[in-house]
Amino acid sequence: MQKLSGRRSIAFFSAIVLLATNAFADNAVSKVDSGDTAWVLVSAALVLFMTPGVGLFYGGLVRRKNAVSILIQSFTIIALVGLQWAAFGYSLAFGPDIAGLIGGLNWAGLTGILSDPNPVYAATIPQSVFIMFQAMFAIITPALIIGATTDRMKFSTLCIFVLLWSTIVYDPVAHWVWGSGGWLKNAGALDFAGGIVVHVTAGVSALAAAIVLGRRRDHGAGNLVPHNVPMVILGGGVLWFGWFGFNAGSALEANAIAGNAFLVTNTAACAAAITWMLISWIHMGKPNAVGIVTGAVVGLATITPAAGYVGVPAAVIIGAFASVVSYVAMYLKNTRTKIDDSLDVFACHGLGGTIGALAIGIFASKAINPAGGDGLLAGGASLLGTQVLAVAATWIYSFVVTIVILKVLDALMGLRVSAEEEEIGLDLTQHGEKAYT
Repeated sequence: MQKLSGRRSIAFFSAIVLLATNAFADNAVSKVDSGDTAWVLVSAALVLFMTPGVGLFYGGLVRRKNAVSILIQSFTIIALVGLQWAAFGYSLAFGPDIAGLIGGLNWAGLTGILSDPNPVYAATIPQSVFIMFQAMFAIITPALIIGATTDRMKFSTLCIFVLLWSTIVYDPVAHWVWGSGGWLKNAGALDFAGGIVVHVTAGVSALAAAIVLGRRRDHGAGNLVPHNVPMVILGGGVLWFGWFGFNAGSALEANAIAGNAFLVTNTAACAAAITWMLISWIHMGKPNAVGIVTGAVVGLATITPAAGYVGVPAAVIIGAFASVVSYVAMYLKNTRTKIDDSLDVFACHGLGGTIGALAIGIFASKAINPAGGDGLLAGGASLLGTQVLAVAATWIYSFVVTIVILKVLDALMGLRVSAEEEEIGLDLTQHGEKAYT
């Protein structure tokens, strides 16, 4: 009896060990965290909301005869890039690395994508959620560029440009900086939420587009004023709201780093808006409403790359400094050059993303994010140089490739509408509709 009892005891404890082992194995395979997943899903929706916000912001800044045009361009980009991302864009940006330059087409059509996390990119959310979150960044980036091409670019050509630019500029740069094996990622470059990948690429490409397209025919005539300031303010508010998903969601977890990104994002926007208000009050004699909103957007763009790596004092400095630089850049563009970057995309996003990316090399601290790095103020000697390399490479690549794409499209399709169509406005000539009756 004792011998049988001993065997039963061994069997009982073996069963317990087996159950525990199976439970551990199941837990090891299924690492999806419901809280993290819910947060990133909400964040993805917030970032998507930003693209119509861009349309409203830009739509109020243009003249009434082009309001529908800029709004529907933003809306159409959602559909175009959304399909491109599912077809091959995600695979090019985040697929298996090829020489540090681009992802392979292994995940084209999102084949083989399971509900399990990809531990390389986000270990606690389904890969499908990560794909959708990143899709929203791919969508909004070319939507920023259209602020430089308003009033004069053919809609058909714009659609082809967006697809080519997303494939040849955005996807490779996203892989360089964020993709596993990307050469800038391997070099140690940091970009928490897209200051380099989104704002530098869009801003520099907008400058290239403005140069290639040339000025609007009535540029400098004095009548290129915003047609609907309340729409600008509404669009700015939508952007501010959505930006919390943009930056805090980039933690990819509902954790303290997300909370810090949320906090510094708001702080930088506040500092930049107030700084712009004071500058315009002193310079122009009145606190310009469009300027205050623009200042907030500049602050949001500038803190984006640094949001997960810096604290509140740095966010105040970054936001205020970027506001001053962008204000001066816009003034010099309007008074010293003939470049017609219609809605100042380069000054807001190109310079904003650059300042924010470089600020990481000064203000970043591992005390805030152990996965980041230490900037100069935290005793880090090399991070700033790495950030300079990343920004310079992205500037050169974005500018040159955008010019090549536009030159080819100009030869094949033509970039600009006719002089008569430009005079009538793109709403009627490109879409057969108008914003107001």
